[in-house]
Amino acid sequence: MQEEEEEEDTIKIKEISWVTDRIPALVGVPGKYPIRVTLSLADPRGRIPAGGQQVGVPAEEVGGVPAEDNLLLQFRHRDLNRFLQRVPVKRPDNGGKQGTKNIRLLVNHFLSNFDSKSTILHYDVDIKPEEPPKHGRTVQISKSDMCMIRDKLFSDEPEKFPMSMTAYDKEKNIFSAVELPTGTFRVELELSGGEGIKTRTYIFIINLVKEIELWKLEAYLNGNLSPIPRDVLQGMDLVMKENPSRHRIPIHGSFYSKEYNNHDDLGCGLIASRGIKHSLKPTSQRLALCVDYSVLPFRKPVPVLEFLQQHLYRFNPDRFDDRMWKDFEDALKGLRVTVNHRQTRSKNTITGLTNRGSSNLKFTMEDLEGKNPPREVGLVDYFRDKYKKEIRYKGLPCLDFSKGKRINYVPMEFCELVEGQRFPKELLGKDKHVARKFKDIALAKPWERMKQIQDMVQASDGPLGGEIAKNFGIIVDPKMTQVIGRIIQAPDLKIRECNGNLSKFTLKRDDGQWNLVDRWVLEGKQIDRWGILDFSSSDRDNKLNPNQFIQKLITRCGKLGINMKLPLFCNSSHMDIFSHPVPLRGTLQKIYDYTEKTAGGRLQVLICVMAREDPGYNVLKWICETEIGIMTQCCLSDNANNANDQFLANLGLSINAKLGGSNFELFHPLPGFSGNDHVMFIGADVNHPGARNTTCPSIAAVVATINWPAANKYASRIRPQDHGAEKIQNFGEMCLELLNTYARLNKVKPEKIVVFRDGVSDGQFEMVLNEELADLKRAIESDEYSPTITLIVAQKRHLTRLFPDPKDGQGDKNGNVMPGTVVDTTIVHHYEFDFYLCSHYGSIGTSKPTHYHVLLDDHCFSSDQLQTVIYNLCYTFAGCTKPVSLVPPVYYADLAAYRGRQYYEALMESSSPSSSSFDDGKFCKLHSDLENLMYFL
Repeated sequence: MQEEEEEEDTIKIKEISWVTDRIPALVGVPGKYPIRVTLSLADPRGRIPAGGQQVGVPAEEVGGVPAEDNLLLQFRHRDLNRFLQRVPVKRPDNGGKQGTKNIRLLVNHFLSNFDSKSTILHYDVDIKPEEPPKHGRTVQISKSDMCMIRDKLFSDEPEKFPMSMTAYDKEKNIFSAVELPTGTFRVELELSGGEGIKTRTYIFIINLVKEIELWKLEAYLNGNLSPIPRDVLQGMDLVMKENPSRHRIPIHGSFYSKEYNNHDDLGCGLIASRGIKHSLKPTSQRLALCVDYSVLPFRKPVPVLEFLQQHLYRFNPDRFDDRMWKDFEDALKGLRVTVNHRQTRSKNTITGLTNRGSSNLKFTMEDLEGKNPPREVGLVDYFRDKYKKEIRYKGLPCLDFSKGKRINYVPMEFCELVEGQRFPKELLGKDKHVARKFKDIALAKPWERMKQIQDMVQASDGPLGGEIAKNFGIIVDPKMTQVIGRIIQAPDLKIRECNGNLSKFTLKRDDGQWNLVDRWVLEGKQIDRWGILDFSSSDRDNKLNPNQFIQKLITRCGKLGINMKLPLFCNSSHMDIFSHPVPLRGTLQKIYDYTEKTAGGRLQVLICVMAREDPGYNVLKWICETEIGIMTQCCLSDNANNANDQFLANLGLSINAKLGGSNFELFHPLPGFSGNDHVMFIGADVNHPGARNTTCPSIAAVVATINWPAANKYASRIRPQDHGAEKIQNFGEMCLELLNTYARLNKVKPEKIVVFRDGVSDGQFEMVLNEELADLKRAIESDEYSPTITLIVAQKRHLTRLFPDPKDGQGDKNGNVMPGTVVDTTIVHHYEFDFYLCSHYGSIGTSKPTHYHVLLDDHCFSSDQLQTVIYNLCYTFAGCTKPVSLVPPVYYADLAAYRGRQYYEALMESSSPSSSSFDDGKFCKLHSDLENLMYFL
């Protein structure tokens, strides 16, 4: 019986050539649908396919058919999906050839060599207190404390644990170039806390996990092994990060300098810290160390009072006003400080401020020996008697370090900010001078950025500093990589002349930009029913001049071929209403009802003028776009009053696109398609909450073109999903809705689909290719319908930067590469289909190219064809007259996902959020009047 089950459970695949189109078994084997068999096999002739390694499965005669012509592969049905998986397609050629000219570039990739015969030992580390925790609670040991424990053990026994031969991730993993002793070790650590030095004992358990063999990475780079040995890369990557992690401030994979000078002082108690972010990346030129420059704002490590004097205007410690209490708490709550009124400089976290000054603070003090009854003590007297410290600023509130019932108040003047506390970048805008100076430092010009990178690579606190990398046999060339890039020809555009005739517009400027002076948009909408809701009417400084703005906007839109009548109304409101969703909803509903009643139709667009940026913007968009169905266009009153021609033109372009108009199109068909093909472009992205938020849902968005061949109008769908989940959990469902919308509008389904996926790392390609793609195909395919699909990942969160070679002078006037610069050799994958494209003009800072990686290609694009398709699409973004840095399907998906995030924040801010609206995702369900329009612009 067992033998019969085994026989039934076996799949026999006969007569399989290694060049078949049905099941190409390994990477490197051409075929329409590349599939990787994770159990690599030798072919019947004893040869090993490209990318495979023999594991001893002999070929033999089967059923009388010679082994020369047959191969027996045995898999259990239940394991088939694990063995057969799609892998990214191979590059179809040796790279593109087309372009107006070639350009010599320098790239921040540094060629890295290693000893392929060596091994790295991977150890698991478990650190815990020797004494069991009180009340059975688990004790969380911070990363900094784990480092201190490791350092203490290794410094106590340097012969057994050579520090310079190891790398530690500050949690569970140690990688070593030499063998380390394993087992359990006791570590005694002196820690400052409370009134003195405390000695704590920890148990340090270390065990060998495995030996990481570097020959596997060598084999992968030579094309003889697949997939990429990520454990090897992970170990080597940590080695390259070890030296910076010991000398710099680590923040999310970047390492920031502890030193700063006057040039880095931003004012307001803040500094700009220059950092380094780097990783190892396999490329066509073998292994490369990618190094980029990063800047973050930090609070100065200064006394608290000094910080407040710089951070808060009109602060005087001698004259504290109760109205300043909230500003104090906002500036200090959550920060770490050290105290200087006693011998031990223990670190504490500020949980809040006392609601009274130190002169009015009293607490109950108990006699620990129990000889005397508890007595009430004033804080001023306590510090004078206990520490011989006289509190100078008795009117200031104290910092509150209390935990539970244990009261701990310390005057501000005895506290200093701990080093390395970052300041949120989004709050820099509160001071324009600070924001401007930070922007100048962070957005370094290309030549400045290049110098910073080269200096950091060779710095003593950089990845090559010390002896760590050398001890692991890793040698890095300190020179940047030289490559040859190509500049792709900009596309011709289709626009409309002022006489109404269509015309071809050829771009002649090097920056790729164009203007619509004396030209019309291609399809301008007739706008009869619109109005203005002025939230700035009660603001003295930024009050809108409505008559002037209305006249200017109507005139400029008319010159664009967008005919706007006079507004139906210009209603006044105030900014305070944003804090009250119920009356805001009532105001918006009355406007909608009034228009339908008096104008005989739905309000087309509502222009909302705000005196300043406000969180209530999220509530406004949520109510209008999910509940009532009003298309809105927001702007600031200051911009509206000082509106120049460009501002008004961009406003008009945005409104026209939101209402379903077409601003401009490509004049020539996209390469690789014909006008009769019916193609749909899809963009997909997931927006995640901030790192400190552990409960909010992630928001997935999918957008798709709904017209062809123009391919410049999009519909969208938004869904909430599990917190932090990168896989789009309803991808097939959302795509099916968009496909049905396309079919309804065009009376036919698209025969070809091109999917652009944003926001995934290299390690998530398999998830996109084998899970999201499968979900899409299950949802849309049937016996009567099976479109061809190309699937491309667009990545912006990479480290690669392209610099024009200074010797050639072929960059733009800002020193950046020209729009249309593409690189598909040397720094790309050694056999998969990927390239870097810089499609935009870099007017500020250093341009960053987008990395496009093709995972599936049913359409068999050549490198030239796909690069041209993507670059040309970048000219179809509706909101501006220049090419954008990211292909529009992805750009729009990112905007739509962010809008979904705004809806969620609005729900949380509203007075009585409905639990059901969150649970079933109704909070981001678009109103039916807007779901097929580009409301997210």
